[in-house]
Amino acid sequence: MQSLHIITPVKDSIELTLQTIGSIMSSKVNIPFQYTVYNDFSTPENTERLRKASGKYGFTLIHLAGLTDHPSPNYLLVLQMAQKKALEDDSYVCIVESDVIIQPDTLQSLYDEALKRSDCALMAAVTVDEEGKVNYPYLYAKKYSGSVTEMKKHLSFCCTILSHTFLHTFDFKQLDPAKSWHDVTISHKSLQLGFSNYLCMHIKVFHKPHSSRPWKLLKYTHPFRYYFLKILHKRDKI
Repeated sequence: MQSLHIITPVKDSIELTLQTIGSIMSSKVNIPFQYTVYNDFSTPENTERLRKASGKYGFTLIHLAGLTDHPSPNYLLVLQMAQKKALEDDSYVCIVESDVIIQPDTLQSLYDEALKRSDCALMAAVTVDEEGKVNYPYLYAKKYSGSVTEMKKHLSFCCTILSHTFLHTFDFKQLDPAKSWHDVTISHKSLQLGFSNYLCMHIKVFHKPHSSRPWKLLKYTHPFRYYFLKILHKRDKI
């Protein structure tokens, strides 16, 4: 039987993160799963709250501060560690980011959809706001009808399964360490390798964008300042 390795990278934004964790641990999943939260240099106070949540829920908590001195974000390290674990267990990986809250059937539904398709690399849930309307990063998908849509655009890692076949095919050690985020690269690489990526319009997850990095909201309110800071501090590289 296949298994599922669920991961959440997190830096602060503790209230929403705890809701994310609670929603995952309340999931109804019919296959064996493990859940790992990667604490990416949260404050000492928030690190302690994550430690208490780990004791309450029973998930694995990994403190990246004990593994690297590279400043947050350490998404590449998280992806590489998750891939290594998945290859050892022959499991799928499901990324649920810390600004996402899922439904009890989200994980099982995503897994079932991925399992149906031997060519699947990425299977993603569409993100919505408090009113249930499709929001960032899938605003371009508002026009899509049907339940599962094959995507040529890149998928986000907000709530996305990576198939074990794809994980066996592409080594994340090949990813560019100069970049902060890797969803674009991985999406495009999967297509180059002959896989397909899918967006599930019928599987909806609540998303509060950029809750752990509020400076990124400047992109929508003060775009010139956002790009100035992005270039100045060499951050948010995709």
